[in-house]
Amino acid sequence: MIDVQALLAALPARIDAIPRAAAARTPDAPALIEGTAEQGRTLSYAALVGEIDRYAALLRGCGVRPGDRVLLVSENCSAQVALIFAASTVGAWIVNLNPRLSAPEIDAIQLHCGARLALYTAALSAEAAAHAARAGASFAADTDVMIGPLNEACAPEPVHDDPAAGDPAAGAPVAALVYTTGTTGQPKGVMLSHRNLLFVAGVSSRLRGLAPQDRAWGVLPISHVYGLTSVLLGTLSAGACLQLAPRFTPDAMLRAIRDDGLTIVQGVPAMYARLLELAGNARLPSRLRFAYAGGSPLDPDLKRRVEALLGLPLHNGYGLSEAAPTVSQTRLDAPRADTSVGQPIPGVDVRIVDQAGRDLADGQAGELWVRGPNVMRGYYREPLLTAAALRPGGWLNTGDMARHGEDGALFIVGRTRELIIRSGFNVFPLEVETVLNAHPGVTQSAVVGKAVADGNEEVVAFVQPDPRQAPTVDQLQAWAAERLAPYKRPGRIVLMKALPAAATGKILKNALKDLAAELA
Repeated sequence: MIDVQALLAALPARIDAIPRAAAARTPDAPALIEGTAEQGRTLSYAALVGEIDRYAALLRGCGVRPGDRVLLVSENCSAQVALIFAASTVGAWIVNLNPRLSAPEIDAIQLHCGARLALYTAALSAEAAAHAARAGASFAADTDVMIGPLNEACAPEPVHDDPAAGDPAAGAPVAALVYTTGTTGQPKGVMLSHRNLLFVAGVSSRLRGLAPQDRAWGVLPISHVYGLTSVLLGTLSAGACLQLAPRFTPDAMLRAIRDDGLTIVQGVPAMYARLLELAGNARLPSRLRFAYAGGSPLDPDLKRRVEALLGLPLHNGYGLSEAAPTVSQTRLDAPRADTSVGQPIPGVDVRIVDQAGRDLADGQAGELWVRGPNVMRGYYREPLLTAAALRPGGWLNTGDMARHGEDGALFIVGRTRELIIRSGFNVFPLEVETVLNAHPGVTQSAVVGKAVADGNEEVVAFVQPDPRQAPTVDQLQAWAAERLAPYKRPGRIVLMKALPAAATGKILKNALKDLAAELA
């Protein structure tokens, strides 16, 4: 049982306290591994703190002040980790972006956040190097990092909040500005405080039973809140070791689980689906004791097949950037056979409400609202969006639809704005996707609505088939007809070699909606 009040009372002021505390306890223990266990580079906690202080001095020397925004374009690497903690050390906000974003996307975010400085781990990422060259950046001495020109027009944000201003998060300075992936709209800058991140990292670490001897796989992008908080901060807060990987491939995942002594693996469902394509049905030998899927819905068939492959439960959970990100997860000591996202984590309250904000009875689906130390400060420079998301009483409207199970566990039904209205009936894409994903020849699917005549919508399914046993469109239509009511069945099924996805593996449904709109 986690004593939430004791945990909150013990939280340090800044996230860089995490590696510093571990270095004080066990300076020689491994903190980070780059590459494989046998051929990689290992940084001890003492060495990591040395890198943090070196980069903090670099930032100060470049003119970075407390309250400035520092843009970091990087894939997973030790320099990225050190720079995140270095920004914390100097009191700046880190704005970490994946270099696989396009030039217009990065430029728009840089302009919106008004970054004082932009840094690029160019020696380790060709994409980061290209962005750095476009920005006129140059290498800092004795580093693998390129630095762009100083933005003299940048104004630092106040370091200390004014409680008299009525800010409910007063006293909780911002650590990270996390831009959403924009899967259904324009990216927004989510302001996450040190307290937000430290709380989720501490709870996540305890719920997973992390210990110093654990080794976790760090392939989820640290530029995303899942990789930043749950994977990076959660692992290091336990004094455990994080094996960094710059990007996902199923071959690398197979080798890491089989050969590198991992005890913890976290990923999104699409990663596990690709692993199954490669590994087949044979049991995969490993030292794993915990496997977790998050970031997008987990369908029952995939869960069952992954559990058979790994020989242990595949735990599930739910979160969003605005909640830093964790809201709920299944318990380590009580794995579930269904696809519930588990109970709310300790310290987090949830409500399921109708459109008027009234609580619904258990079992009824409605909007999911959450409240707790994980809830964001707001959207940067977007007061109207912030007011729409943060409701009176400290509640965050997640924009997701959920229901309570009989034991109080949460089941995610779908996103409010993804709801499809067909012939007057509500169609939740997740329900259709779950049916399609259960077909043995489907790796993953995504369902969107397409506007048709008279304000109606057509259900359009995009399917990524398993190349070993790819089904035809007719076979998938027959499969759906046996399992779905007529109004839920896809009017169109489109086969794609790969569904468009963000670096996190999350399917980009806005891109698919555009494709659906173009269908004749």
